[in-house]
Amino acid sequence: MELIKEIYDDAGTPYMDCTYRIRKASRAVVLNDRDEIALLFVTKGNYHKLPGGGIKSGETIYDALKREVEEEVGAFIEDIKELGITVEYRCNDSLLQMSYGYIAKATGELKDPMFTDNEIDDGFVLRWVPIQIAIEILKQDMPANDKGKFIQQRDVEFLLKATELIKQKTMLMVSVDF
Repeated sequence: MELIKEIYDDAGTPYMDCTYRIRKASRAVVLNDRDEIALLFVTKGNYHKLPGGGIKSGETIYDALKREVEEEVGAFIEDIKELGITVEYRCNDSLLQMSYGYIAKATGELKDPMFTDNEIDDGFVLRWVPIQIAIEILKQDMPANDKGKFIQQRDVEFLLKATELIKQKTMLMVSVDF
């Protein structure tokens, strides 16, 4: 999988004297049948994020992706395509976060999200918006904490990569018609 971006804290590079614990997660740009994407607003942190989360022990990346999307969006997904990986060096949290990004299509009837207690405490709200609007929303966010700042950078990169893939797919469909 392609490395999309490495994200660092204010120092701009990973601290060599920082001890990191590694966390792997899967994330998705989930499109509905109206070409809108699922976007989660974290009211407590004043930022938006894509659906996704940590990969549990013994769980594959795809299993985690499907579970997280079902929990946070209330949807099953299909037509899953790779976007790439982002790596976040969060020295203040002693965390090296590796996020595997995908784009997928929501399928079947949408259900209500099943947020965890932590997500409820953080004030998660699910919204469906066009991808270009989502990019602008994330760029304009003013996260209240460092975690939100990392998430903002990471998810903008995933959305930009998804936009590229959508344009390529559209171009292929147009060129086949001629």
